Amino acid sequence: MTEVKKGRILSGMRPTGKLHLGHLSVVESWAAQQNDYECFYFIADWHALTTQFDDTSAIREAGRQMTIDWLAAGLDPEKSPIFRQSDIKTHAELYLLFSMMTPLSWLERVPTYKDQVRQFGEQGKDITTHGFLGYPLLMAVDILIYLADYVPVGEDQLPHLEFAREMVRRFNYLYNCDVLKEPQALLAKIKMLPGVDNRKMSKSYNNYISITAEPEEIKERCIQMITDPARIRKTDLGHPDICTVYAYHGFYNAEEQPDIACRCKAGEIGCFACKARLQQKLNEFIAPIRERRRQLEENPARIDEILAAGAEVAKKESEKTMEAVRGVMKI
Repeated sequence: MTEVKKGRILSGMRPTGKLHLGHLSVVESWAAQQNDYECFYFIADWHALTTQFDDTSAIREAGRQMTIDWLAAGLDPEKSPIFRQSDIKTHAELYLLFSMMTPLSWLERVPTYKDQVRQFGEQGKDITTHGFLGYPLLMAVDILIYLADYVPVGEDQLPHLEFAREMVRRFNYLYNCDVLKEPQALLAKIKMLPGVDNRKMSKSYNNYISITAEPEEIKERCIQMITDPARIRKTDLGHPDICTVYAYHGFYNAEEQPDIACRCKAGEIGCFACKARLQQKLNEFIAPIRERRRQLEENPARIDEILAAGAEVAKKESEKTMEAVRGVMKI
């Protein structure tokens, strides 16, 4: 008996290489969605070109390493096709067609556009290119070409999803059809894990922990974590709510976190012991992911097979949409 799914989900990530713990909650939510939804997950390597156009040498391998981490973290290619965006040329075709009918003002009003241009400009890089201006349009194509019912997003990404919905309405109006469907937001209820310095976890800040970190790396990162600056001695009364170590206990040692809070506030546990306990818990959590990654790395041909099989599914589904699009556009 065929299992009835709740709808189709489309999601992806820019290829950043090996993942860190800040990514893991997202991938874990993807893995959980596989049982209830028809899911498509892709490596957004064309999106990477919008800011890495001057050095593309690392993009392909970064996508491969990211795929291995996805699999190690629980994505099942038997349930969900996993593919590279650049392997599906129909994305480029629909992007071109959409660009002919997209008002320039729609792209210019995307909230993150000016902010990111400014941020990269401060780093000495000019990204005022056609590609970067058009990345919300490419993002819309990624979603709409698979007729996705839902897109997992955070609240900060809702404007991008609304842009995709506007493109659906414009296309269907212009060609008097209902070929494309408006995707709905699947709001992600994901807590953000801070970096070891209590800023946003990011490779650019070098404040991250890899999802397959070895014990020595875990130990080093735990030592670097910022604790309550008012605590000099173990007996000093602590304020766990401002401690990065305490925040991590909430993610990876939730059972003991209330007791740790009480002992910290009473000056009964020192920061060193608290970090040592977190180090143990983190290693217990990461060890099985680390082992699965080792096994995957021993069979590189399997990764190629998974991406090729995912691409075949994606090509078939996207071509169905493109046939309908070409039909109503009479081209």
